[in-house]
Amino acid sequence: HMRCHHPWGDEAHPRRCPDNTCVPCIGSLMGLGDIISQQLVERRGLQEHQRGRTLTMMSLGCGFVGPVVGGWYKVLDRFIPGTTKVDALKKMMLDQGGFAPCFLGCFLPLVGALNGLSAKDNWAKLQRVSWAGVENLWPAVQLANFYLVPLHYSFLSSTVFSCSLGWPVVQLCSVIWTLYLSWMS
Repeated sequence: HMRCHHPWGDEAHPRRCPDNTCVPCIGSLMGLGDIISQQLVERRGLQEHQRGRTLTMMSLGCGFVGPVVGGWYKVLDRFIPGTTKVDALKKMMLDQGGFAPCFLGCFLPLVGALNGLSAKDNWAKLQRVSWAGVENLWPAVQLANFYLVPLHYSFLSSTVFSCSLGWPVVQLCSVIWTLYLSWMS
């Protein structure tokens, strides 16, 4: 379970956000990233909007991204339980050096396959992905995330959504990254 601040402040409600309530938030914001990609980047218009692609991104957010990244953060926190600057740096290095490439190497082909791409087309698309976001954007975002955000919020803030509705910069980076992944896949 992840701790979660609910804006309505119901004191009777235990301030915990089970994975099954926060993970759909991730799916929703991944869907939002795809909608932004299709409408603002690709300029498809409402008539040409690929609803199946948006549903695929939402489903992957709920069924793959949320559980996998959430599980990884729990493992990472067991490996490196501290919250010092050095601990945050270690977490970021493991996350970006090990987990991120493996995760993207699974996520992008999965999206391609679900969207009907052949193995050959999927491989070609994976080779066209710019890793600049992984190399330039995410290390800084994750370093701040691991140092400043408690574990029970960090999974959500770095993935796409923070139940506390805080960390707008991390959330914005996540939506932009999801938009990019949606466009590339």
